[in-house]
This record gives sequence, structure tokens and C-alpha cells, in this order.
Amino acid sequence: QVQLVESGGGLVQPGGSLRLSCVTSEAIFSTYVMAWYRQAPGKQRELVATETDGRRAVYPGSVQGRFTLSRDNAKNTVYLQIDSLKPDDTAVYYCNAARRTDIGLQQYWGQGIQVTVSS
Repeated sequence: QVQLVESGGGLVQPGGSLRLSCVTSEAIFSTYVMAWYRQAPGKQRELVATETDGRRAVYPGSVQGRFTLSRDNAKNTVYLQIDSLKPDDTAVYYCNAARRTDIGLQQYWGQGIQVTVSS
């Protein structure tokens, strides 16, 4: 059974920083593209950071410059560093692993972790 386990969430003041972690198996980590999504209350899940097939990190304009995706191959872990946190960053953050196969997109999700930005 594929597992993606997130950690590092919590309550942070505006302007603060947080680093989320997502650990999975070596088999998934080495062959899937890793990404982070978030879902705020009443909103659709949105992509906030993803690797390309070449392991380059890309971000939507809404978080560019504040979010950083990185990976530690020795630990099978992908990170999401979030700086200059804003109340609008409050959401459940999800780790995602995906790859395209002959029959379509195969992907897995973590259980989600809460990030709350509030003073």
C-alpha cells in the first residue's frame, strides 16, 4: 500500500515560516513526480508546487517567491518551505505523487496536514 505521510503543519503567525515534509517509499519517490496542493475551506484544491519530469520545481504565480519545493533523495522526502505566511495560506496541505502511464494518470495523496496562519 502506497503511503505519503505529511508532517510539519500547525499554527503560525502572519509573516512566519513553516516547512512541511512528506515521506514515502523509495519506489514512489524515485519514479513519481512529487507535488504539493492545498485546499482552503469552501475552495477547490489547488496546486502550489510541483516538480517537472526533470525534477525542476515550478509554482503558480500566486505563491511564486514564497513557496519552495525541495527533495532529499536519501530520505525519500519532499519538502515545502513556506515563507512570509499570510492568513490566506490557511488550508489543508496535501502531498501528491503522480506519473503518467499507458492507461492514464496514476497518483497518490497524503492524508493532508493543517496549516493555520493567524495572530
